[in-house]
Amino acid sequence: MFHGLLNFSLPELIVTGLILTHITIASVTIFLHRHQAHSALELHPAVSHFFRFWLWLTTSIITQEWVAVHRKHHAKCETVEDPHSPKIFGIRKVLLEGAELYRKQAQDEQTLSKFGFGTPTDWMEHNVYQRLNFLGIALLLAVELTLFGPLGLSLWAVQMLWIPFWAAGVINGLGHFTGYRNFETQDASTNLLPIAILVGGEELHNNHHAYPASAKLSSRWWEFDIGWFYIRLLEIFRLARVKRVAPIPRIVKNKTMADLETVMAVVQNRFHVMALYGRSVVLPVMRFEARCSDPNTRRLLKKARPLLIRENLSLDESTQELLHRALAKSQALATVYQFKEQLRELWSNSALSQEKRLEALRDWCRRAEETHIQGLRNFADYLRGYSVLQTA
Repeated sequence: MFHGLLNFSLPELIVTGLILTHITIASVTIFLHRHQAHSALELHPAVSHFFRFWLWLTTSIITQEWVAVHRKHHAKCETVEDPHSPKIFGIRKVLLEGAELYRKQAQDEQTLSKFGFGTPTDWMEHNVYQRLNFLGIALLLAVELTLFGPLGLSLWAVQMLWIPFWAAGVINGLGHFTGYRNFETQDASTNLLPIAILVGGEELHNNHHAYPASAKLSSRWWEFDIGWFYIRLLEIFRLARVKRVAPIPRIVKNKTMADLETVMAVVQNRFHVMALYGRSVVLPVMRFEARCSDPNTRRLLKKARPLLIRENLSLDESTQELLHRALAKSQALATVYQFKEQLRELWSNSALSQEKRLEALRDWCRRAEETHIQGLRNFADYLRGYSVLQTA
């Protein structure tokens, strides 16, 4: 009995721990995040309740609290009201104390009432999962001590730290601090390195912020969303139904003029359009100017690069001055940046009708093609045929 009923070796216990924590990650990403917070899919009641039970047993998370805090994060992202933005609290605070930030916000009744709607309200939720939320993890400790002996305490401790570290710390912290971006969203969200097996696809955080209601988090062919893989398996057995996924950009070749479909596609996929503009127009011009410049100018352009590309940056007096100095070094760079700002007007100006947006887009493409900048001319030709393939 000293080694527990199962008498597992250390390697066997490690494998068991990885399996158990993986089920917990799957429960968070499929049930709490994609199903409850964003209604991106429907789950069979039996599957839904399994996830609720498992989260009660392994995390003591209350569905309404988690959903409310997460929805508020999206609604107030990177502002002082964001529950856990590294831009506000600092990366160290969110990475190491993200769980404390979550708990503090979960105690705010106004947050729960405003953002926690639509979560389970049945007898089990009120009388067990909410009222006795810490009973689950106490029961888990007793079971693991019985099965694995004293090592069961270590396994239990790892499970207690798994979600606070990976979700509250790494995803909420590093996912708004470092990484790559497929979409130029208005926040600082990033995609992290491919660690999907550990965090269920949640590392594709920038993709998620671009399309929060999508059940699928991967965007590029080489990105792997294991949570999406599980959802598709559940669909095969009719235990889930996907309601929405992100639209897939496509280009209609030989299209000579933009139309209303083009406008709707550009506005709907604006984060993709701006990211593509940055990669295919702004960066090539900046690299060319850097190659032709003196070392001081190269350093200036390198420092100004985020200001030329990113959409989430608030420009204070010093950063505005830096941007103006960089643009003053190159007429071509100033031109493509000006065209970028004009393109953004298509969706940022809410007073424009669809017809006015179409007129503005056609004018933008015409003026872009009249410039001497080949990348800008190519992008105008590309934009005329821009469309999306609507999926689920």
